[in-house]
Amino acid sequence: MKSISISPRPIFPLILPQLEHRYKISRLNHRLPLLHLDGAGRSLLLMASLNNHSHNHSHHFRHADSTASPPSPAVAKISHLKAVVLGDAPASEEDDVVLPSHDFSRQALVPSQQKYLEMYKASIENPAGFWSGIASSEFYWKQRWGDQVYSENLDVRRGNIKIEWFKGGITNVCYNCLDRNIDAGLADKIALYWESNEPGFDATLTYSQLLQRVCQLANYLKSVGVRKGDAVVVYLPMLMELPITMLACARIGAVHSVVFAGFSSESLAQRIVDCKPKVVITCNAVKRGPKTVFLKDIVDAALIDSANKGISVDVCLTYENQLALKREKTKWKEGRDIWWEDVVPKYPTSCDVEWVDAEDPLFLLYTSGSTGKPKGVLHTTGGYMVYTATTFKYAFDYKDSDVYWCTADCGWITGHSYVTYGPMLNGATVLLYEGAPSYPDPGRCWDIVDKYKVTIFYTAPTLVRSLMRDGDEASYFSNLVYLGSNLLLSSIFIQYCCLKLSGSNKERNLFEFCKHSVIFFDSGMKVYLHDLRDYPLACKDHLYVTRYSRKSLRVLGSVGEPINPSAWRWFFNVVGGSRCPISDTWWQTETGGFMITPLPGAWPQKPGSATFPFFGVQPVIVDEKGVELDGECSGYLCVKSSWPGAFRTLYGDHERYETTYFKPFPGYYFTGDGCSRDKDGYHWLTGRVDDVINVRYSI
Repeated sequence: MKSISISPRPIFPLILPQLEHRYKISRLNHRLPLLHLDGAGRSLLLMASLNNHSHNHSHHFRHADSTASPPSPAVAKISHLKAVVLGDAPASEEDDVVLPSHDFSRQALVPSQQKYLEMYKASIENPAGFWSGIASSEFYWKQRWGDQVYSENLDVRRGNIKIEWFKGGITNVCYNCLDRNIDAGLADKIALYWESNEPGFDATLTYSQLLQRVCQLANYLKSVGVRKGDAVVVYLPMLMELPITMLACARIGAVHSVVFAGFSSESLAQRIVDCKPKVVITCNAVKRGPKTVFLKDIVDAALIDSANKGISVDVCLTYENQLALKREKTKWKEGRDIWWEDVVPKYPTSCDVEWVDAEDPLFLLYTSGSTGKPKGVLHTTGGYMVYTATTFKYAFDYKDSDVYWCTADCGWITGHSYVTYGPMLNGATVLLYEGAPSYPDPGRCWDIVDKYKVTIFYTAPTLVRSLMRDGDEASYFSNLVYLGSNLLLSSIFIQYCCLKLSGSNKERNLFEFCKHSVIFFDSGMKVYLHDLRDYPLACKDHLYVTRYSRKSLRVLGSVGEPINPSAWRWFFNVVGGSRCPISDTWWQTETGGFMITPLPGAWPQKPGSATFPFFGVQPVIVDEKGVELDGECSGYLCVKSSWPGAFRTLYGDHERYETTYFKPFPGYYFTGDGCSRDKDGYHWLTGRVDDVINVRYSI
């Protein structure tokens, strides 16, 4: 076995300039050793002395001790946990929690645990008062609901399952997304940024321009016979026309059913047959990375299939996506197919609002079980509107100046709640990206972040892990050794190894070299280099994250599945520069919005934990007999009592709705997920425990 002996002092001149440049600090005292092994011989702590400035800058080079005085009123004393403070240092494997900094908590909407607990207690003890207060103060209602804010029955033993919120209240989601914000002075604020799959092509719409486009489409839909309650199937990629279509349907009371533009013709036909739409809206093609997907061909096949099953659609409105395919190359059926650009722009830019009851349907979104036909999850208007807007506002600590990017497609619930409705109900600026996140290279996401000065970035663990594999200079640090504020030894040493290796494939040669190599430190600590085998080489071609500034980022978010702690730390340390809290959200298509989520500024975060319930949500963990478990435990995750964003039924199959979600544990909504709760009360989702849903929310 080869061995290399490295003393801390010899590498000091190599990393000193990087430290000084990275942290903009005065010259370090060169007489002191930079590296020091801790007593356990496991981690490296960075010890630095700053000339005349140690009292101002030492927080860059330490871990926070959670037994010490908390750095902000938001932090609880959790004596048995090691912690790092947001913005002070990267989170290592030895850190149990990340504490919100005083500066972040001070400006947060929920600035402390105490404030969260006050609001949560009010939402549980008086849900009618809590939610009606938000609904009446932050949204427009043509007519207020009656004395009863909500009614519910979640126990099949007591009759049919029923959930209603704000029934009798008359409103319109499109009006609240657009007209209300324009009336509040946001007419000229950017509502949508759009970034093409191909770099260099983009577009914007202000709130007033978006309203005009929505009204034109709404008027067209009315002209072809779409009325309140009619279904419209939408098979569009992430063009601006997708949220435009959703809002146009909502404006006239039509029920949109967005189908992910990647599903097969068979899947699309199933949904068409089930909801029997008046119109199908699509585009001719889309580019995802270098690949062209011919969407119109898929729709044509689905319409033939559905017609053979007795459901014919007379109108197929097709948008010409010129960057993907010209219209002359698009297959066409005269009398049914209509080009969007030929008809929609001719209609008036104003359209009367169809006022609807809070319990009137807003949209259908199909999820697939392991067997049987897809389930049409039905969300209604009033409760969903209030809940998605409120969860967006607090979970992302939304500010009026934020630029928000969720990488989800509107074919999933995340795209409904947190691309279109939740953000726009708050008057936010939303970024849409048409293409693949790694096209033309894995730095595309961070290029987009810098281009639009994105402040809130919400994505999925699958994408985080994919980008993590593509690499950056710091991605392998957490599994090797930890330097208190910067992880330079690995980078310096690997680059040193590269200089010693020959051949064109330095990365492969390095890994072969590492299999048989070990570093010996002066103290006797050993680090086997083969621990680097899962991480990329620190060379220029892999700096896909750190080549971009990302300084605009303020809050990160995760959705879609539990995020593993190593991916959480990479997301936090590398993408967020150790200064952006992560809203690791747990929820489902059926819940409409976040159920368990951190609130930035309020709670210490544990990598991989969704933390605590959102306002009005009462999660319980039960055993196989349905008995609630207290304290530290593991079991089946259920929810007792309703919340405004809950789905009301499965379209055309209320019996399946009751059997799937409410009969397994009578008196509760059964999520189908397993969950653990640790001794500090933090929730850890463990994944599906049945075959209720195979396709949940995805990005």
